[in-house]
Amino acid sequence: MVNENIRAREVRLIGADGAQLGVKLKAEALRLADQANQDLVLVSPNAKPPVAKIMDYGKYRFELQKKNREARKKQKVVNVKEVRLSPAIGEGDFNTKLNNAKKFLVKGDKVKVSIRFKGRAITHKDVGRKVLEQFATQAADVANVEAHPKMDGRSMFLILAPKAEKK
Repeated sequence: MVNENIRAREVRLIGADGAQLGVKLKAEALRLADQANQDLVLVSPNAKPPVAKIMDYGKYRFELQKKNREARKKQKVVNVKEVRLSPAIGEGDFNTKLNNAKKFLVKGDKVKVSIRFKGRAITHKDVGRKVLEQFATQAADVANVEAHPKMDGRSMFLILAPKAEKK
């Protein structure tokens, strides 16, 4: 809230230089802000009494927007890629899927490795678990296991996360 939009009757005032000016009536605080050719901005509305500061509101908003833009630039979006296996996967197919998963992990993406059980294969969950654990051990040089193998309906999956880089 700025200037006349402030509803509080009295505010704890902070000057433009950051000095505490004490508790003032709203009218007096507005007069001081006007004399300084700046705005009265409510910094902490929930305090008792609310805290207001004399500052250039346009400049303040610009600085906030600049901070938010910088924070967005530094964000890293993590994608989750999926690699599907079968309980009776051949060695060549297994190695191909493993290499693809390693490429994803090196790029910084997480990998969800899943096995879909078809028909009566669901009765041999231990076979699927062994395949997933073998996959995790062979990808251990570039990945950490984030979620261990677990069942979800007719499929079993585990999630691998890239190893953190040491700086």
